[in-house]
Amino acid sequence: MVNSGDTAWVLISAALVILMTPAVGFFYGGMVRKKSILSTLMMCFAALFLISIQWVLFGYTLAFGPTKAGLIGGLKWLGLLGVGQAPNVAYAATIPALAFMFFQAAFAIVTPSLIVGSFVERIKFGAFLIFTGLWATLVYDPVCHWVWGAGGWLRTLGVLDFAGGTVVHITAGFSALAIALVIGKRIGYGKDNMEPSNIPLVVLGAILLWFGWFGFNGGSALAANGLAVQTVVVTNTAGAAAAIVWMILSWLHRRPSVLGVATGAVVGLAAITPASGFVTPLAAILIGGIAAAISYYAIVLRMKFRIDESLDVFACHGLGSFWGVIATGIFASKLANPAGANGLLCGNPLQLGTQFFGATTVAVFAFIATYVLATLIDLVVGLRVGVNEELVGLDISQHAESAL
Repeated sequence: MVNSGDTAWVLISAALVILMTPAVGFFYGGMVRKKSILSTLMMCFAALFLISIQWVLFGYTLAFGPTKAGLIGGLKWLGLLGVGQAPNVAYAATIPALAFMFFQAAFAIVTPSLIVGSFVERIKFGAFLIFTGLWATLVYDPVCHWVWGAGGWLRTLGVLDFAGGTVVHITAGFSALAIALVIGKRIGYGKDNMEPSNIPLVVLGAILLWFGWFGFNGGSALAANGLAVQTVVVTNTAGAAAAIVWMILSWLHRRPSVLGVATGAVVGLAAITPASGFVTPLAAILIGGIAAAISYYAIVLRMKFRIDESLDVFACHGLGSFWGVIATGIFASKLANPAGANGLLCGNPLQLGTQFFGATTVAVFAFIATYVLATLIDLVVGLRVGVNEELVGLDISQHAESAL
């Protein structure tokens, strides 16, 4: 039976998550050089309209349709046929199936926008569109079914992912590393000045992301209830803890960086995502704080190896949320969510092993599938713009416009 309060909360949460995609554009747009700000914003915006259509046509049914051997959803709901105003009790018993579909569409949209940070300032816009459409179909939709789909094999195995640590952040982070390795470094990387062009824009993006994350995680309760409240509280707590730890680390090494604090907050929010419906606020402090340290030093290591994964999607989202999935297996408690499971500290060490297996499986699949996909696209149409186009900047060369 449809509950109006639950439906309203899920629709509001969906709108908050939709807001996160342009927020990612602002967050990334401020980090690139001024000659590619519009290009970065455009790619994130394009993910919004491209995946909105893909999801309606066939993405939703591949992700949540009746399972085919636990690997992929069937085509029963192609074009949303049969997805209407009545609830689907397999997913959410108190909201219309269309509301659940729309909420999940927001996740499918924001995930490829996260990958944009790995190849900014050097990818053809046409190649980006091809990559995004194929990646959503071949990587995101199957993983979504594995973890969240009724009958999905990782869900059946008992992998816990409340709001998208594996489905969103691990897939995006490890895919980002893969395509960055295929497309190669920006011209002048390590030599030219590639400092962020607009840090206030980064902070704006981070604030909007933090705001949107309340819908991202809180809405995943799929009801306006106590679990949604607890999820919002632990989300805010983890983001704050990570920002504090990042501030301290950057202060120890030089100065308390504004860019760093904004990045740290996003890392903490990514890390708490899989655990948000299963842990207490005290656990959230540890999850966010440890995630900040992991990502901070992963960026230091990445720079030493001179890998141009430009805006550190892998370190922040991939590794941050990988830790979050593992931490779920450590800190999960039925006291926080009776419908969940206990983790290591509550006497269930098997959950930790299950979480590690799920995170590793998704990470390996996402990396290999994306590397192969990016390589094929590069061979067929070319991923990268020409030298002169890259030097003049993607705003002019790809869109004939300038941000400043």
